[in-house]
Amino acid sequence: MFAKKENSAHLFVKCLENEGIKYIFGIPGEENLDFLEALRTSSIKLIVTHNEQAAVFMAATIGRLTGHVGVALSTLGPGATNLITGVAYAQLGGMPLLVITGQKPIRKSKQGKFQDINAVRIMESLTKYSATIESGDRIPSMVRQAVKLAKAERPGAVHLELPEDIAGEIIQEDLKPILVQKVRRSAPDPKDIENAVALIEGSKNPLIVIAAGANRKLIRKQLSYFLEKTKIPFVTTQMGKGVENENSELYIGTTALSSGDYVHKALIASDTIIMLGHDISEKPPIILTPEKHKVIHINFSPADIDEVYVPTYEIIGDVSHALWVLSEKIKVQKSWDFSYFFRIRDVLKKSILEGINNDSFPIMPSRIVYDVYNVMPEDGVLALDNGMYKIWFARNYKAREQNSVLLDNALATMGAGLSSGIATKILFPEKKVLVISGDGGIMMNVGEIETACRLGLDLTILILSDSEFGMIRWKQESMGMPSFGLDFNNPDFVKLAESFGAKGYRVDKTGELKELLKKALDSKGVNIIDCPVDYSQNVKDLGTGLQSEILKI
Repeated sequence: MFAKKENSAHLFVKCLENEGIKYIFGIPGEENLDFLEALRTSSIKLIVTHNEQAAVFMAATIGRLTGHVGVALSTLGPGATNLITGVAYAQLGGMPLLVITGQKPIRKSKQGKFQDINAVRIMESLTKYSATIESGDRIPSMVRQAVKLAKAERPGAVHLELPEDIAGEIIQEDLKPILVQKVRRSAPDPKDIENAVALIEGSKNPLIVIAAGANRKLIRKQLSYFLEKTKIPFVTTQMGKGVENENSELYIGTTALSSGDYVHKALIASDTIIMLGHDISEKPPIILTPEKHKVIHINFSPADIDEVYVPTYEIIGDVSHALWVLSEKIKVQKSWDFSYFFRIRDVLKKSILEGINNDSFPIMPSRIVYDVYNVMPEDGVLALDNGMYKIWFARNYKAREQNSVLLDNALATMGAGLSSGIATKILFPEKKVLVISGDGGIMMNVGEIETACRLGLDLTILILSDSEFGMIRWKQESMGMPSFGLDFNNPDFVKLAESFGAKGYRVDKTGELKELLKKALDSKGVNIIDCPVDYSQNVKDLGTGLQSEILKI
């Protein structure tokens, strides 16, 4: 009896195994059943989700946390279009991602235009690489190229389309995956280092901004060395939180607001700003142009020049190496003056602490942040969705470890928080992971609660409910517009949790939140807490009230 010959789908899966892929998230369809069959006997674990959007959020989070490529799968047509938001999330967020879509047979099809969209063309505008596999013998080179591009600086999304007839095509027996060669990042140019050292040493008020691109495994050690030697204070962007311990005396604050916060006063006062890992896909922390600041761009890839960001010098290459060389060469200057920065730090600290004992109900966001901080271990992870609470957590929560606060300030899409938390818990089952979402965001991918339960994850989900789109309400109110078009109704989240097989709790008074969080985080399974939130302090603490306080500095 002859052995069954392998088809292109089996070769594709072998190539993914060769790349070190451990998980694929998604929803299969008729057009990728050969691929599904190949996965069945693979070392790769298929995690079926309820929506392709959630699948790609999960895959992107794998890429974000590991630096390796996360993979999401869909069928053709609507499956492919459902991936789009997550693909944009990964591309703007710098997360290595591969999405695989099915397609009808390309050599002969009798289905006309049924479900027929040009997914490759659609994905071209959102990815670094998008292509159809037109022959099985091209799979090894195309998979290797796609993964290499996804991980190359700046990391992002790639797309491969596997038509049904190509997937089932019998391949030559000698076709094998291409050996993965590790590519070392280049060291920065010594002249660029010299220019930066001279500029920093010659400045009076240097300041560091830590951004998303610095959130890599090896950077923290060299950054700590640089900070310890120079004692230059630092600010973080939202996606740079946790690169350095924010309990440090050198931490001034996070640019949670677009402008007009205490940290922006520090940025404006600085004559030289060291931008570590910043690119303009993340909302700019401040407008940085030569007319106002000397800016040193330190990143793995060159700066994209924009009207909001024009660096004076660029140091391109391995950021850890750049920090090490800077630390070795720089001489601490007696002329440096950080007193104004530390004054701002202390005023901001005092402002943040003002609301921590507020017992009013529904609960004020400042109290929620404080209670969450006090129950989360240092290595615990917050997976934040997008909403008004994200600003409060970015501003008030001190991250102590790298990637301990996962949020999105690039695409800033709602609906990603739960998926991000699920992926984090899959990777790090020993860590406490707390998903924080608004009621609007959680309902966008609520079906993934079942995914978390099915996977047996110990995951806590805190839903901050106010039955409206709170961030838009804040903007609407600040523009003097009457309230309109932002209200909705919610299900009973406790009963909803129970219907999925999770445990549900409702906070009925402010003092209960901290204890419920402790109980949930220490419990097995999926635990969901419905917590009413009151955003009435937004204008006072983040709007006009804040502006009047800042004028006093």
